[in-house]
Amino acid sequence: MSTSAPASRESTASGPVFRDVRSDDGTTLRAWTNDPHGAIDGPTVVLCNGLGTNPWCWPALLEPDCGVRIVSWNHRGVGGSDRPRDPSHVEIAHFVQDGLSVMDHFGVERAVLMGWSMGVNTMFELAVRNPERVAGLFAVAGVPGDTFATMLGALHLPHAVARALTVNASRMLSVGGGVLTPIARRLPVGPKFIAALSHSGFMLPVEDPENAARAVAEFLTTPIDWYFHLALSTSRHARVSLSSVTAPAMFVAGRWDVLAGARDMATAAERMADGEYVELRGSHFLPMEQPEQVHELLLRFLDRVAS
Repeated sequence: MSTSAPASRESTASGPVFRDVRSDDGTTLRAWTNDPHGAIDGPTVVLCNGLGTNPWCWPALLEPDCGVRIVSWNHRGVGGSDRPRDPSHVEIAHFVQDGLSVMDHFGVERAVLMGWSMGVNTMFELAVRNPERVAGLFAVAGVPGDTFATMLGALHLPHAVARALTVNASRMLSVGGGVLTPIARRLPVGPKFIAALSHSGFMLPVEDPENAARAVAEFLTTPIDWYFHLALSTSRHARVSLSSVTAPAMFVAGRWDVLAGARDMATAAERMADGEYVELRGSHFLPMEQPEQVHELLLRFLDRVAS
């Protein structure tokens, strides 16, 4: 497995601490942890984050008394992580390599994986390829593969129609997104912006608008064309066969999620030998809308895995 890059970029402010980690193909990733000094007395969880997202999407994990040591990383070309020399190296398989490299860097032999959105694809693929590294799977607002077919689930569209609509929209934005990037970066992202977004139906009201504004502002630093280049690559990730996955799993769905259908998460839990399904009142952005509830479920799941 790959080794970490010799350089290290550590934040001196409170919150996540960032470090450079080199993945298998030489791409340098910006990895992060909420526990740089080993002060958290609790289990380690490897977070496979939502595509293009950042630590501030998980306010509960940034609390000093959260009881969970998190290690994670920013996706290729996002938030300080380098773009790969080969732009095709942005498939789920490459994200799995990145996850393993980050685990090795932080000395994590085996852990519970937590995924959000497209990160659920990554963690299930990692569990299939490297089951010895996985103690459990905690999925938030995401499905194990063929994600684009489950989008718009709240509209009850047939999977083929949903996939065609979302893939074609991503294809257009991967080509024309460069024009929109300067506009997105000039948006006045603050609590008022979050309040408007929270009443759009896409996102529901969040617990901490200021933190959510920081998460959204950081997300918008990624060029739109690159983000949808990543999305198109991940859209090719097929549905994972769950018959070989023996690790316990919990699926936490948002009732009004338009990016990951709750019914598809429920059927995924049913297909697993040790799967559990929980549905919360929320959208795709449960980590910000229901941070305490999601965190309580995570702690409950960790206790279940430990026992």
